[in-house]
Amino acid sequence: MADKSSSNAYWSANIRIIMTCMVIWFVASFGFGILLRPMLSGISVGGTDLGFWFAQQGSILVFLALIFFYAWRMNKLDAEHGVEE
Repeated sequence: MADKSSSNAYWSANIRIIMTCMVIWFVASFGFGILLRPMLSGISVGGTDLGFWFAQQGSILVFLALIFFYAWRMNKLDAEHGVEE
């Protein structure tokens, strides 16, 4: 029974990490790039407003950062649950 609860804990933590990453990516891409763009128009980044920058470049960089974060965090989670490679 402990094996099943350990497996459930592992997948619960995995889903929590995935959902956190998805929310961050949603806020960075859809939130900052579309919904909050008028509020960010006064902030200049690279000669354009911050909302446009997030829509064109920032959400991609956030996505790349999330990939590295997810890989790092999953390696740590795998080690915690004894399922590392």
